[in-house]
Amino acid sequence: MVASGMDKGMTGGGTTGSGTTGSGTGGGGTTGSGELLLSVQDLQVSFATAAGKVSAVNGVSFDVHRGDVLAIVGESGSGKSVSMLALMGLLPKPPAVIDGGQALWKGRDLLSLREREMQRLRGKEISMIFQDPLSALNPVHRVGRQIGEVMRIHEGLSKRQALRRAVELLDLVGIPQPSRRVNAYPHEFSGGMRQRVMIAMAIACQPDLVIADEPTTALDVTVQAQVLEVLMSIKDEIDSAIVLITHDLGVVAGLADSVLVMYAGSPVERGTVDEVYYRTAHPYTEGLLASLPRMDADGRAELTPIPGSPPSLMHIPSGCPFHPRCRYAQDVCKDDFPELRWVTAARHRAACHFAEDLSLVGAEQ
Repeated sequence: MVASGMDKGMTGGGTTGSGTTGSGTGGGGTTGSGELLLSVQDLQVSFATAAGKVSAVNGVSFDVHRGDVLAIVGESGSGKSVSMLALMGLLPKPPAVIDGGQALWKGRDLLSLREREMQRLRGKEISMIFQDPLSALNPVHRVGRQIGEVMRIHEGLSKRQALRRAVELLDLVGIPQPSRRVNAYPHEFSGGMRQRVMIAMAIACQPDLVIADEPTTALDVTVQAQVLEVLMSIKDEIDSAIVLITHDLGVVAGLADSVLVMYAGSPVERGTVDEVYYRTAHPYTEGLLASLPRMDADGRAELTPIPGSPPSLMHIPSGCPFHPRCRYAQDVCKDDFPELRWVTAARHRAACHFAEDLSLVGAEQ
């Protein structure tokens, strides 16, 4: 256990009761069992390019409560990472433009904060584990210095204190011989160990929210399981919340409380894991699940890929963005954009004209 402060989460978490549920105007699809930390409403992000406007995020909304694990899933280019980078204030402006929306962090709108104010939050209250640790870590500085820098800036520790805490953090995330490895450079670690270093850096100040952007990309299955186990145990240790960006629906099923499915920059389905997996209400989610191998299927069962490719975000199709690839598409899908609406359960929403019919089919399977 990390000294001097792991008790923060033990005393501060889960302070509110049933009054902060996810069924309000914000996110939905969360367990709503703890304090409401983040409420994102109608986030819209675009990029101004020489070829035209790229609509990267279109109307994303969700809530995150203390103790929750929210998974954001979708194909590459669906707007998952851009949404989180926008909330963290890490998108370059220009070319990025926040076209609308609100992101309330404990009542403060992250999208309206100045850079100096965001710097006080990043790393201390909200941290991010980036997708590629090799490029995220500085190759010319030892990992102990990089981990300690966060604590020196936000907690005012001396170099010696920060280095001692860095050793404790490396031990916490399962790196062997932490007192020796704290003086190593990033290239001296394996991919899984570098990801653990990123986790240690992200939790150094015991943030309330950790955003994990594809934390298991390019790792083998065994290392994936180890890294995710570390991440979840740390969440419980400091009583934080996690936003998990991933394309691995198997990971989502085992770890997440709620799921937000994105396609072409828009949210298409949102709900608890059980609602989204067993009462699927959008053809895109159905396609993602059908493309996964099943343990309960016989060896001759074939995977069912989603036909076609995701659209260009400069030329998103009219009506439902998914209709060119959807086997259920009808004329209304080509003309009318389906709003994200309630389906059958208290927190389950889908952006499909035939969501109720699909949900009933999923429940029968």
